[in-house]
Amino acid sequence: MSVSTPFQDEAHQHLSAGNVPAYMQALGQAARRAASELRRADTGLKNRTLLAIAQRLAEARARILDANDKDLQRGRENGLDSALLDRLALSDARVDAMIEGLQQVAGLPDPVGEIGDMRYRPSGIQVGKMRVPLGVIGIIYESRPNVTLEAASLCLKSGNACILRGGSEASASNAAISSCIQAGLADVGLPAGSVQVVATTDRAAVGELISMPEYVDVIIPRGGKSLIERISRDARVPVIKHLDGVCHVYIDTTADPAKALAIAVNAKTHRYGTCNTMETLLIDAPIADLLLPELARAYAVHDVELRGCQRTQALLPQVTAAVEADWYAEYLAPVLAIKVVEGIDEAIAHIEQYGSHHTDAIVTQDYSLARRFMAEVDSSSVIVNASTRFADGFEYGLGAEIGISTDKLHARGPVGLEGLTTQKYVVFGDGQVRE
Repeated sequence: MSVSTPFQDEAHQHLSAGNVPAYMQALGQAARRAASELRRADTGLKNRTLLAIAQRLAEARARILDANDKDLQRGRENGLDSALLDRLALSDARVDAMIEGLQQVAGLPDPVGEIGDMRYRPSGIQVGKMRVPLGVIGIIYESRPNVTLEAASLCLKSGNACILRGGSEASASNAAISSCIQAGLADVGLPAGSVQVVATTDRAAVGELISMPEYVDVIIPRGGKSLIERISRDARVPVIKHLDGVCHVYIDTTADPAKALAIAVNAKTHRYGTCNTMETLLIDAPIADLLLPELARAYAVHDVELRGCQRTQALLPQVTAAVEADWYAEYLAPVLAIKVVEGIDEAIAHIEQYGSHHTDAIVTQDYSLARRFMAEVDSSSVIVNASTRFADGFEYGLGAEIGISTDKLHARGPVGLEGLTTQKYVVFGDGQVRE
């Protein structure tokens, strides 16, 4: 296990005394110092760190699952709903996925130090851009303990220090995972301040973390809408975020019925508690009478509650009437809103009015309609003939993701390694002076 630093000792002294502001300041100082060292770390060292953490994770599998069982039991006692329990739960398969994620990130190209866009200027100098770490990243998240590992791996590979504040419901799981990260850091000689998990569930820690621009360069919140709204409102540090995942699938008249059925069912039922799950199905009127009854039977197998427009109800009398709030809803549950539309114009207009600019898909055999949908739907991911569930860093080949951004600055869509870096200009000369 890692040896604590003077900064960590000081931090824990502050925490023991109940001084949360001083505790967070100490974490910030340790992270800033670690960021300077990480900026100098080469790709080999960063990869060895990730593989060392993966080994420690494999060795601690039983301890991690035991800690997670305690979190799940406490969650049930506290009345957490099924979607939150699903996000919280770890299993052998999910631990395997965490280990695989570390290995994949280790195998990804290192963006740090890349120089591109080189060009000669009339003066004879060469001007280009070098990709560099952001510095210190604060990440605030709820429920999912695997985020602790994903966040740490991406931050380390991109040369950033991070301060991680998980939800109280996953405190035991996060502590177990954190100990593996600290052990891996110690194995390769990187500072313990490279990855720090906030050791208090006091909400005051969040207020301090988002108000330390002298130590923290970027905040990334992952969680419910109320959390992200609070962070966006109160932060004194730049924020990368998304508020909602109101994702749509639009089935065009020309769609292959078998493909449309498979995509629409998978997009809703693969997992309910994720931000890339379809919440509203739009279906072109000429194909609705053919496809909606089949879809209704398929959703019934999964016990999905359907809420539809009047035209949907005319075809499916058993469906509950949709109200205005349903078109805005991110259910994160086995509930689906359905609307019959008159062509792509109405579909795009609906997505523009009610969507959250996260992920939207079209099922069509018409290439020109697919191109138009891609051009006109203003979302961070636009998908043709595939499930919205593919809007994910792992599926996009990023190895893992730190979150999905619906912002347009600084990153958009799944945020992987490149999204955790920035660029600076570099200039090469040969003695030139400006006249």
